[in-house]
Amino acid sequence: MRSFRLIPSDTSIPFMRFRKVGYAISAVLVLASLVLLPTKGLNLGIDFRGGTLIEVRMPGAAADLGAMRATLGGLGLGEVALQEFGAPDDVLIRIERQSGDDQAQQAAVGVVREALNAQFGEDIDYRRVEFVGPKVSEELFQAGALAVLFALIALLAYIWFRFEWQFSVGAIAALLHDALLTLGLFSLLGLEFNLSTVAAVMTIVGYSLNDTVVIYDRVRENLRRFKTMPLEALLDKSINDTLARTIMTSVTTLIALVALFIFGGPVIQGFTIALIWGVIVGTYSTIFIAAPILIHLNLRAEAVAPPEVATP
Repeated sequence: MRSFRLIPSDTSIPFMRFRKVGYAISAVLVLASLVLLPTKGLNLGIDFRGGTLIEVRMPGAAADLGAMRATLGGLGLGEVALQEFGAPDDVLIRIERQSGDDQAQQAAVGVVREALNAQFGEDIDYRRVEFVGPKVSEELFQAGALAVLFALIALLAYIWFRFEWQFSVGAIAALLHDALLTLGLFSLLGLEFNLSTVAAVMTIVGYSLNDTVVIYDRVRENLRRFKTMPLEALLDKSINDTLARTIMTSVTTLIALVALFIFGGPVIQGFTIALIWGVIVGTYSTIFIAAPILIHLNLRAEAVAPPEVATP
């Protein structure tokens, strides 16, 4: 029985011939992201703007999130997010911070209680109410940014230790490229940027790095085997050697993510969109950023295989 292949095992696509096209596309997208972020900015969620968290237990076997969302969405409280929290009848409600002091926040909670009680009855159990102030939200934003920064530093150290410095620079350039384009996409589409999005960015970084390491391993192996082969040809060969694995991994991941986007509901759509975009951009950057940058860093076979010492 023949195995199914999306990509033939004997491909010989001249990727390095199109590297300047890849550079141009990346330059345009990176520039657009750098313009969007300071001008349009990010649509920060409640986690980063501050707001109110209300945990409720609804009467019945399972909460009707659609009906609850319709009820709370017309109260004029700004952004209201709902998600199942633990059991099917437990719901976590997030309300954006209201203009005014603590009394304004308490008043918003009262409005939510009245609306829910009127629509679903008096048996609702309000289990927890928490206020996320601007200081806490600012600390969360800083913690999320530091998490991404420290992850990139740790990855830089790992690649530097695992490979030669040229590989380290190429990997970090690709990771920064992917993270920046993801932020640019969220700014362009106005998608909510919250703690789950930070987790998605971290996941993208890990996925892209894994893809890059696979190709870098093959590049180093081929450098030791074909010491006189031109670097452009060697990079093409290395990418083609791993292309079937790269495409198969990306396609299977995308199938799962698209299903999650369609059936997962609006609560995790931002997270899923970030991952879908990250898989596409991560695969692209591995081939057209991480690999061709080695040419400009003057990578040579001697870097991974020192010349043999002649025996007397």
